[in-house]
Amino acid sequence: MNYPEIELYIGGHWRRASGGPIINPADESVLGTVPHATKADLDDALDAAAKGFALWRNTAPNARAQIILRAAALIRERADDMARAMTLEQGKPLDQARLEILRGCDIIEWDATEGMRLYGRVIPAGPGLQHTVHRQPIGPVAAFSPWNFPMSSPARKVAGALSSGCSIILKASEETPAGALQLVRAFHDAGLPAGVLNLVFGNPAEISSYLVPSPAIRLITFTGSVPIGKHLASMAGQHMKPAIMELGGHGPVIVCGDVDPVTTAALSVTAKSRNAGQVCVAPTRFFVQESSFETFAQAFAEGASRLRVGNGLDPSTQLGPLANPRRIEAMERLVSDAAARGARVLAGGQRIGNRGYFYPLTVLADVPDSALAMNEEPFGPLALVNPVRDLDEAIAKANALPFGLAAYAFTNSADNAQRLSNDVETGNLSINHFVASTAETPFGGVKDSGYGREGGTEGLSCYTVARNVSHKFN
Repeated sequence: MNYPEIELYIGGHWRRASGGPIINPADESVLGTVPHATKADLDDALDAAAKGFALWRNTAPNARAQIILRAAALIRERADDMARAMTLEQGKPLDQARLEILRGCDIIEWDATEGMRLYGRVIPAGPGLQHTVHRQPIGPVAAFSPWNFPMSSPARKVAGALSSGCSIILKASEETPAGALQLVRAFHDAGLPAGVLNLVFGNPAEISSYLVPSPAIRLITFTGSVPIGKHLASMAGQHMKPAIMELGGHGPVIVCGDVDPVTTAALSVTAKSRNAGQVCVAPTRFFVQESSFETFAQAFAEGASRLRVGNGLDPSTQLGPLANPRRIEAMERLVSDAAARGARVLAGGQRIGNRGYFYPLTVLADVPDSALAMNEEPFGPLALVNPVRDLDEAIAKANALPFGLAAYAFTNSADNAQRLSNDVETGNLSINHFVASTAETPFGGVKDSGYGREGGTEGLSCYTVARNVSHKFN
């Protein structure tokens, strides 16, 4: 399959436009051009979304679900071709790209059926009076998705909005546009009415500053960095728009002394290398009880060193290239700073070659709290492994940063698990595994990692408003 031609999708029609290059991170070749929407394109998208909402909100939930499920079925049929395009533009190994697509389908399918269960309620009242609560779609949504998960992140926003009865304008990443394009194409082919789903690309600051203030837009949803999230949240607040903010994290992992350190290290290598560490829920700060620390650190380093780094199209590749040169620069800066402050480099630590954005899974031990990597989200293949005396110290260090998106812990003690569940400040805690979210569970952060939820019944509720109807009758 050749890399697809990228187009805008507005009002049920595809549009071409001039734009910028799309770079293959494995060899730095140009894959194609991503079109940039003009203000006229955005005006058309806003008008289309308003008209699409008027139609879609009055479409029966079952009829909406059938179209959404048909789109998911088409995506499953096209998963292999979609995965190849995603690997070309983003770099992740083919099997990981395909799993992302299938996970996106799980989300779409779950939301589609849950959209038929957005129930209201009747509140008891006196004779001749009835209070009824209705959950109604909030309106047209402006959605901003990132480059690291080109299909599943847009899928989560599109599925949530459409299953709730909203229309949506999706502003997807210019660096990895094929995932969003192929997602939208499936909905188009499934018979989604014109205007319900629109896709634009372009200068992020210009598009957000145009869409967010528009009276047509009723909700903002964003996945990305904390600084940009705060900026968009501020802009939304100025215009009294609710927002879903799924922002960055700095995932702590607490490894208690009652688990096998070698087995836990092997699981950690797999989780940390996923998508080359370019994951907002990536495990990054490992706090290991002193009795297990050296064994865990060495096993982690040995596993990291054995990973096969290469082009994601090669079936033997376990760790693909980073998505862009910015991530290479970040890794070099963070590793250099940590080493200068006394951290031990147990694995990796240097860029591989000079063509393509390849960087190995790097394991640093005894990293001081003052190191930049301990305070900034690395968003790359960097694991920081430090010893702790006990669970109290581990929890204190896990909570020390302003982030709180995902956290992990490994223990065989019910008492420890209860302590962790109560005391770790995070939106998502996984004990004895590294799966941060599923289609049926709510996903989102606390503190600087954002607010609002995606996934689960809580996620769909964010796309609705509660209306109370109080009816007095004879």
